[in-house]
Amino acid sequence: MATRREFLQQSLGVVGAGLCTVPLIGCAARSVAPHSPELAAKPAGNASVAGAGKTGKVDGMPARAAAQSAPSGAAELAPPPDIFDAQALDLEFWLRPRTIEVVRPASGERAKLLYWRDGELIQSAYQDLCHLMRDVNGKETIAIDPKLFETLWGTQAFVARYGIETPVEILSGYRTPASNQKLREAGVPAARQSLHIEGRAADIRLTNLNAEVLGGLVRSFRQGGVGFYYRSGPRGGWIHADTGLNRTWKG
Repeated sequence: MATRREFLQQSLGVVGAGLCTVPLIGCAARSVAPHSPELAAKPAGNASVAGAGKTGKVDGMPARAAAQSAPSGAAELAPPPDIFDAQALDLEFWLRPRTIEVVRPASGERAKLLYWRDGELIQSAYQDLCHLMRDVNGKETIAIDPKLFETLWGTQAFVARYGIETPVEILSGYRTPASNQKLREAGVPAARQSLHIEGRAADIRLTNLNAEVLGGLVRSFRQGGVGFYYRSGPRGGWIHADTGLNRTWKG
């Protein structure tokens, strides 16, 4: 099976190929966000921007130089981790202020909001985000799980480090039980006890990232479930992200 690097090259063309030459940052340090009890006992996987942890050195030397100076026949250096692996992020990434840009195609809305800073939600921006994630049929709003915003923001901020600056498209956020049932009756893949009903799930896309690349990155945050919905066409489907149990599926 092709790696996410190969899928990235396929989905981004020349840009994707260039990304694979970018030195990886933060690959050595693995820290958790201080505000996520669920992840307190495992490597990084919570949400904020920038950060560097990989020294790029072997015994004090740059890795490339060390490889060149190694005696003939010496063991080769291990390949770097996958370029789209959120577990490579360090603490600095998660502690910086979080500004997320989102678009809601169903309503035509677009917003860029600073919603988290100094370890706390900025309530006005958080409420705006919850409104953007509302049920677009009944217009009802619910408090969205902040952990879901961590994943959405973290995904956007991560790829921005590699020159991919694009808003998160929210195809579906909160759904009332009635809206969820209508989708089921229309044959749209929607679980009977969907986490969308609890404000703990979103169906998303990022322009220029196909479902395989985007889903692989979202899954690497280890924040909950990830559904891969492959579809033909220029956008290539979407990804379901939620804050439930860690699991993956294809729909």
